[in-house]
Amino acid sequence: AEETWIQNVIDDLVLDLMRKHNKGSVPIIFNTYQLYRTQAYGILKNHIETGKSEGFKIGAKLVRGAYMEKERDRAQKYNYADPINASKELTDREFNNASILCIENADWVSVCIGTHNEESNRVGVEYIEKKGLDVGDQRVYFAQLLGMSDNITFNLAKAGFNTAKYVPFGPVESVMPYLFRRAEENSSIAGQTSREYKLFKKEIDRRKRERV
Repeated sequence: AEETWIQNVIDDLVLDLMRKHNKGSVPIIFNTYQLYRTQAYGILKNHIETGKSEGFKIGAKLVRGAYMEKERDRAQKYNYADPINASKELTDREFNNASILCIENADWVSVCIGTHNEESNRVGVEYIEKKGLDVGDQRVYFAQLLGMSDNITFNLAKAGFNTAKYVPFGPVESVMPYLFRRAEENSSIAGQTSREYKLFKKEIDRRKRERV
């Protein structure tokens, strides 16, 4: 997933690779769909329909997005429509709808639901159950960043759902800007950090009481 002004080319290239390599039961090639983009849900839906009609599987990693400020600054500078959803609520809705779309089409789509949002994870869980899929169905994964939302990851794993920790890897000068961007552009980061701090403190207090 990159900036909108180059993402269309990436989408086309990845779709061609899916067309070539995702012929078996398990997709090898995955694309990332940034659901804070106004066009992302439509692109995902189009890719799924293309896969169905041409007989290849879609691999989809769903995220909210990471370039909001840059996207809006560029749109203003060059005087074109803002490509980012007008509100966080709209992005949340698009993300949840994308998760539902992928799970509903599990015969054609393998999805990684990449989010720290508790409600979005709950929606994913509910639709796995509604679809009648096994909790460990390999076509659906949940993912959170290493060091963030462990309470979500561990509880999903304990309940039998497939989970992964996403690990940014590379030179410090490349990884740190990514992490700073996540902190700056995730509007829920302050509340999330506070919640996790309280959970850590509660667990430490519990362990102290057990030792006594």
